[in-house]
Amino acid sequence: MKTWEYIVRRLILLIPVIIGVTIITFTVSHVIPADPARAFAGGPKAQPETIARIRAELHLDKPLWEQYFYYLNDLIHLNFGRSFLENRPVTEALGQYFPATFELTIASMLFAIPLGILGGIISAIRQNKLSDQLSRIIAIVGYSLPIFWLALMLQYAFAYTFPILPLEGRLSVGMTPPTHITGFFLIDSIVTANGATFTSALLHLVLPAFTLGFSTLAIILRMTRSSMLEVMGADYIRTARAKGVSERRVIYQHGLRNALIPTITVTGLQFGALLSGAVLTETIFNWPGMGRFAANAVLGLDFNSVMGFTLVVAIVYVIANLIVDLLYAAVDPRVKLGGG
Repeated sequence: MKTWEYIVRRLILLIPVIIGVTIITFTVSHVIPADPARAFAGGPKAQPETIARIRAELHLDKPLWEQYFYYLNDLIHLNFGRSFLENRPVTEALGQYFPATFELTIASMLFAIPLGILGGIISAIRQNKLSDQLSRIIAIVGYSLPIFWLALMLQYAFAYTFPILPLEGRLSVGMTPPTHITGFFLIDSIVTANGATFTSALLHLVLPAFTLGFSTLAIILRMTRSSMLEVMGADYIRTARAKGVSERRVIYQHGLRNALIPTITVTGLQFGALLSGAVLTETIFNWPGMGRFAANAVLGLDFNSVMGFTLVVAIVYVIANLIVDLLYAAVDPRVKLGGG
């Protein structure tokens, strides 16, 4: 099967996945003991006639299955509904917050992936030595350390005790965001040749990106180490060494390439997890992204925003898994896309 055919087939399979996600999220959000019409109307002091009018406008007076088809019809027309917390369409809100979360996620992965893979390689080839012990400590700390505690300690160390990095936000106070092109401050500031904005955006990324990516670094490190230890003990590695192949080539061409499959898998899953699970990081660092937006929507019973956020995350997960499958074939020629 050709690559483009495989991609098209996977994208088509995205449709039933999205439908399944919409059914689950819609059902859960509409059966919980809460009244979104009352919340939309202003809370406990809202007038009954106002609540009734809003309930009719949102089709909440219809049976659940009929409400779902109204919702599905809106989705087909790319209408996620209106966020009453922000008094604007959900698509507009997500369009504003998604670039911030995506930029933070990419930055955390760019930090975690190379360091995690490099640390795993060093740990495997120097098994039970000092570097291996240090790698194990980093992995254990990364697994067990709560994100909120790490974020607060980093703020205390590098924003209070040694004020060398910004405390919160995407830019310094009073600084105007770059001209909106992609929504990613780093890219937009480069395109517009705004060096001051680029520097500020980069410095503001350091602490939240490290916080968000540290646990992923630990996972990638442990996975790479485990895979490398298994691969480096294989017969073909001993054969390559017996033929006089340099140790560097044995490690990186024969060993690492075959050990990367599990690492790629966990990296793809972590990417989706970081994108959807940045709530604590974004809240502590006052980062205006989707995580904080979703948390506020849940607390405010803004179901349209919650379902819109969930749908975006589901799509990102599916695309991330598609990219992972394509990387399998790129790393290991024995992997055939689609099983063909």
